Amino acid sequence: MTKKIYNFSAGPAVLPRPVLERAQAEMLDWQGSGMSVMEMSHRGKEFMEILAKTEADLRQLMNIPKNYNVLFLQGGAIAENAMIPMNLLNGGEADYVVTGAWSKRSVEDARAYGKINVIASSEADKFTHVPAYSSWQLHHDAAYLHICTNETINGVEFDGLPDAGSVPIVADMSSHILSRPVDVSRYGVIYGGAQKNIGPAGLCIVIVREDLLDRASPITPAVFNWKTQSENQSMINTPPTYSIYIAGLVFEWLLAQGGVDAIEQVNIKKANLLYNYIDSTDFYANHVVVSNRSRMNIPFFLADESLNDAFLKGADAQGLLQLKGHRMVGGMRASIYNAMPIEGVETLIQYMKAFESAH
Repeated sequence: MTKKIYNFSAGPAVLPRPVLERAQAEMLDWQGSGMSVMEMSHRGKEFMEILAKTEADLRQLMNIPKNYNVLFLQGGAIAENAMIPMNLLNGGEADYVVTGAWSKRSVEDARAYGKINVIASSEADKFTHVPAYSSWQLHHDAAYLHICTNETINGVEFDGLPDAGSVPIVADMSSHILSRPVDVSRYGVIYGGAQKNIGPAGLCIVIVREDLLDRASPITPAVFNWKTQSENQSMINTPPTYSIYIAGLVFEWLLAQGGVDAIEQVNIKKANLLYNYIDSTDFYANHVVVSNRSRMNIPFFLADESLNDAFLKGADAQGLLQLKGHRMVGGMRASIYNAMPIEGVETLIQYMKAFESAH
């Protein structure tokens, strides 16, 4: 009998088993076309059908208003660190909030394109919280305000959204997109790499308000220009077709679960189970302020870190994989995205209890 595996990787991450099984069944012949999706022309009627349904399902899941365009781009979220200022800055200034390693990286990458103001940061507190909105030094003439609403490495998630006035909010939602309802109309741009809650690596989804499509710097290459990509159905170059196909299957699966509202309730239950256990013992600890704890990425530390290797070895033996924390912070990290069943979290807790008893 095959051992049950639970994959807690932060990304590329676990995918719903029904999605993998359907992709397997359609690998050699997509719906009688005689072709694998990997082999299709991106401009052929078969793939255009896949693309149209994928976008329609995402719009339904997120209730995306009609005045927002959806782009399916390459390069992941890190490529957007450059594409955002290319498309929005155009000689102006932008405000950034730093709440973890990824938003810090966004600042570093954007500085090549203009003046970037870090208006709030929790780095001095080792990225354990989101700075109070009242402390943000907002510039009301900024081209945009950039935030990362869930930090994968540090396990910090926004518990709300500040009032930025007329300044468009640009949000990296890579690691919690589709895990909870979002009012898209409060943002100018939402973007995210696919490899956490959407599908395989190689795809980045950008949701951009139409009135922001005319702000690109004249030196922006066509392939990086959101307006050009929008006018060409994300096909100024060949898009990541197979990743888009898998994303479409994930969207269908999520709709079958009851959509984002339903999956949020499951996510709350999973996160509460794990955090409640961590908080109940001195053997493990999570250092993030409770109101900013991520539901998707849960770092935790053993009180005796000399036991880390033994913990990971034992976890692997139990089929609990990819629990090692990011090299920047150490410790452990359990990423419990939409596709992680509640049984996986329960099995992890059982192992953590047994390990604690043994040590």
